[in-house]
Amino acid sequence: ADAAYSVVRPRVSLPASVAQWQQEGRVAVWLHVPILRSGLAAVAASQGFDFHHAESGSATLTRWLGEGPSRLPAFASHQLGVAGEVQNRLHTSLIFFSPMQTVNGWKFPGGLSNPGEDIGDTAVREVFEETGIKSEFKSILSIRQQHKHPGAFGKSDMYIICRLQPSSFTINFCQQECLRCEWMDLDELARTKHATPITSNVAKLLLYGYREGFDKIDITMREFPAVYTGLFYKLYHRELPESYRNIT
Repeated sequence: ADAAYSVVRPRVSLPASVAQWQQEGRVAVWLHVPILRSGLAAVAASQGFDFHHAESGSATLTRWLGEGPSRLPAFASHQLGVAGEVQNRLHTSLIFFSPMQTVNGWKFPGGLSNPGEDIGDTAVREVFEETGIKSEFKSILSIRQQHKHPGAFGKSDMYIICRLQPSSFTINFCQQECLRCEWMDLDELARTKHATPITSNVAKLLLYGYREGFDKIDITMREFPAVYTGLFYKLYHRELPESYRNIT
């Protein structure tokens, strides 16, 4: 526990503990309840605790002890989906037709990012799992934000499409997730009425990139050390001219 917050590992009664923390000037309590002792959640609720979130194996409840409304941060409000756009040497794009979608149509292979998984790694993994194509992350092409998403339990949804460079070209698609999978010419993909709107718009973006240069559309990545020792973060932005990159 720090100076303001308490994490509960109770060995005494909860009411007595809460009274003590209030006397100490603490403003909030986080209570972690293992799933095998989930009956304790009802006991905590009777003492003013409420659910904050639940993950595999435990639920976390909180109680605000400070003045005014609670200032505790809400739990994660978004899910992150990532798709990979892969081009072969003929400027044809790897796409698949999925029976799993609410609205069927040609789309780029992709899926939800795992906890702790980088955006590019998700795109590479999902493309391989769904199509059998090996690839390497090059850039981010687009980001879609959508709220009250039914597929995200009514939460917000972020969907990122990445540009990938393939190292294999033979399709071996997952028949549980795809009805068809093929390489389609970008011009055709941009014009077909059988693609999802985001797919056809990204196809147009790629056509522009091939004609004018991908530096006009790519959002690339650089890695930097974080303020926390031993950790790193990835920063995504349009590539800077070398004269600006070398400013110290």
